Amino acid sequence: MADTLKFVHVLIRLIFIFLVIIVCDSSFIFMPCITDKDCPALKKNKGKGRCRKGYCVDGLIG
Repeated sequence: MADTLKFVHVLIRLIFIFLVIIVCDSSFIFMPCITDKDCPALKKNKGKGRCRKGYCVDGLIG
């Protein structure tokens, strides 16, 4: 019984770590901004970060 609980506990922790890594690398985390200069330069967009509705977006999207 204790081995099963320990296994479930470790499994939950591994899934949590995996989800944190996914969210940290996700492009869905929007950075707040005021002007286009507040947004980071993106290699795929040739350095053109855009500020739309108070958040940084990829220039190709917005």
